[in-house]
Amino acid sequence: MAKGNILIADDDAAIRTVLNQALARAGYAPRATGNAATLWRWISQGEGDLVITDVLMPDENAFDLIPRVKKLRPDLPIIVMSAQNTFMTAITAAERGAYEYLPKPFDLNELVAIVGRALAEPRRRSQRLVAETSEGLPLIGRCPAMQEIYRVLARLTQTDLTVMITGESGTGKELVARALHEYGKRRNGPFVAINMAAIPRELIESELFGHEKGAFTGAQNRHVGRFEQAEGGTLFLDEIGDMPMEAQTRLLRVLQEGEYTTVGGRTPIRTNVRIIAATNRDLHQQIDQGLFREDLFYRLNVVNLRLPSLRDRREDIPLLAAHFLDRISREHGTKFTLSDEALRTMMRHDWPGNVRELENSVERACALSSGPVLHLGDLPTQLQQQGLDARRTAATAGEHDSEKEGGGAPALKTLADLEREAILSAIRALNGDKLQAAKLLGIGKTTLYRKLKEYGIDDPLRGQ
Repeated sequence: MAKGNILIADDDAAIRTVLNQALARAGYAPRATGNAATLWRWISQGEGDLVITDVLMPDENAFDLIPRVKKLRPDLPIIVMSAQNTFMTAITAAERGAYEYLPKPFDLNELVAIVGRALAEPRRRSQRLVAETSEGLPLIGRCPAMQEIYRVLARLTQTDLTVMITGESGTGKELVARALHEYGKRRNGPFVAINMAAIPRELIESELFGHEKGAFTGAQNRHVGRFEQAEGGTLFLDEIGDMPMEAQTRLLRVLQEGEYTTVGGRTPIRTNVRIIAATNRDLHQQIDQGLFREDLFYRLNVVNLRLPSLRDRREDIPLLAAHFLDRISREHGTKFTLSDEALRTMMRHDWPGNVRELENSVERACALSSGPVLHLGDLPTQLQQQGLDARRTAATAGEHDSEKEGGGAPALKTLADLEREAILSAIRALNGDKLQAAKLLGIGKTTLYRKLKEYGIDDPLRGQ
């Protein structure tokens, strides 16, 4: 007897076949279709113990179908697959009540494991979020590490758990904190951020908890602290590793007892805030050195989100650069694009300042450029030098190749050859995303498709 009846909906016949085989081998009874209408008919007839569906179907978007399914069969688990691997896809899946979101391509063993967990868990009505969607949050990336961040964020928005965000400076820790707030249960409350490294040590307790008039020299009026400002919302404690030990002790009491007193005050104040902390420091090392309380660490580190450095997700650099170029182009009324050489140089750079350094470099290049196309000479000095070194290396390699072939100057490429290479480079750098490639090249999508046809490029991701 099968362990469960699985309904599959995907317009790609190859994916349907692979899923059918994998689930059948795992002991399930799968049934597949290529359209949303058939899937809805099966569900409305009471078939299936679990649904696996792609988002973009030929007759209906799965995100439009899921609410009808949840209304008719609220306990039916739904796993959503999508090649549109963005933060908003993961968030929308969670908002619609999907059990899990899986970006394509996915690991079959992971999918089978998720199916098993979904069917083993007690059936319960999914909690649906009501949140406005916005493409304005620059949480951008299609690398596996960012896909996992999206999936975890989508789950965390449905909870009030305390979160610790770690990662190097410039990786976007505050953006993640804001996303947790704006798409979470406290989105109608305030989001209050405080940077521990930017406040004098002697003022941190007053900034966090507030102070009473006359509490200390210079306290001429009552001061409202960040906890009170964040009541009913989210308090983001940035650079938590820079918090002095005295303030750590008071913060621990708030987390343990849910109340605090102002500096100079006597009456305990109940608090109702969600705490999100962030640091670029190694807190375990600080604990060993006696600089951070171990008990506070475990109170804050209920869920840990580790953001990857930009050098560990270089494939996302073209997407991020295109996003910043698009924003700057709208602000300046000029359509800025990157030359192929400039993009290649940016892909090679290690970006010690991460996404923030990339954004600053793009803004600088746009400000100093003499035209809409950003060339190597428009980039910061360090990147220019890296690009020039790459030129010399390529030239030397070309000379050696020419000598091997019988001497003489290397053959010059035609403009058509250079254009063809630029198009292929952009599409490959963006993992086949033609729309983003067109934006990066500064041309329309229709023009890009015409060029692909003109140059006889059927599959840009395959060597041609």
